[in-house]
Amino acid sequence: MATETVRDEMMSLVVIVRATQKLSARLSAPAPSPADESTTMLGDWYATLLPWRPRQVALLVSETTLLPVMLPLAPSSTLLDRFPSQLADVLRRHRVHEAVIALECSGTAEYRLAATKSRSVLGSMNEFSQLANAYRTGQPDLDLVDLSVKLSTTPCGPLYGRHISPDRELLALIQATTP
Repeated sequence: MATETVRDEMMSLVVIVRATQKLSARLSAPAPSPADESTTMLGDWYATLLPWRPRQVALLVSETTLLPVMLPLAPSSTLLDRFPSQLADVLRRHRVHEAVIALECSGTAEYRLAATKSRSVLGSMNEFSQLANAYRTGQPDLDLVDLSVKLSTTPCGPLYGRHISPDRELLALIQATTP
């Protein structure tokens, strides 16, 4: 019975990805039902397209912590399938425990695609996009995991009342939710 309960909980894990219109047009995923909500610790993820050359990049930002994760867009049809692996790499760089990484990434393997709704998260994504573009100037081959980690140290207005930057917000969230 316990095995069935764990399997049922794993089957019900889902994440809502809230993509901008320009990215949403390039993705294919089921829409959420009214009952669907993100069951992951990091909540909904917001996603946008950065039209960099020679390779386009996707930027995903956790609604809960504003943690940024960047990964190559191409092929866009597999972007959301590749996201859990890139998220795991970013979380490892933040020294998150492997059990937490495994649980979070298993929750992002099942996704639903929805429209954006938080202007605050969109504003933070725009700031990350501008900073990422500035950081990559002169370094076109900059590793996207390195860039994600660097962006996570950025102070964000929505986090000022809490932990100021996404990396600190992530650490506080993990400490509060894990024994």
